[in-house]
Amino acid sequence: MESPPPTDRDTATLADRIDAVLPQTQCTRCGHPACRPYAEAVAGGQAIDRCAPGGAAGIALLARITGRPVVPLDPAHGTEGPFTVAHIDESVCIGCALCREACPVDAIAGGPKRLHTVVTVWCTGCALCLPPCPVDCIVLVPAGREWQRTDAQAARQRFLAWRRRTAIAEPVTTPAPTPEEGVGRAGAEQRRAAVAAALARARARRAATAGGRR
Repeated sequence: MESPPPTDRDTATLADRIDAVLPQTQCTRCGHPACRPYAEAVAGGQAIDRCAPGGAAGIALLARITGRPVVPLDPAHGTEGPFTVAHIDESVCIGCALCREACPVDAIAGGPKRLHTVVTVWCTGCALCLPPCPVDCIVLVPAGREWQRTDAQAARQRFLAWRRRTAIAEPVTTPAPTPEEGVGRAGAEQRRAAVAAALARARARRAATAGGRR
């Protein structure tokens, strides 16, 4: 006799169990915007081999929970490696705040036009802060420790807090094509102008430093 198809409640319960063992780095390398959506996708039948931070041990846990065979990590979604954290070269940082806005766990401290620094104990090593940096002053460095389950639990809570904050700051509704669009474009232009000004200040600072060494 065939087993009945899973109900929505069964799928939700399975997604909860899967989400509980994911590393909660929120790195998006699995192809989903966060760990929870990937957990829901796996509960719905998606492959269990897409979480690079979880690595082979994580795949084994997902296989045990879902009853599927253990498979190698799909290299299209990253490779397994030691836990790393972001490091900002403050001598190069221009204070544009783009990295801070990209961090899904609020692990970057510093305001606009001020140097930024990484709160290392909060950093998940997701690397989402690297692409938006206009001066490439962020690198990933070895954390010198392993990512623990307590780290994952704390990261989930910080991510949920970040998501609530950004949802309030950025309404999900799309404004109609009215003057609001012009305001949005003006905001984007202001952002670009601020970054350009910061870059100019950084270049001037470096030129002055170089001149002083002669």
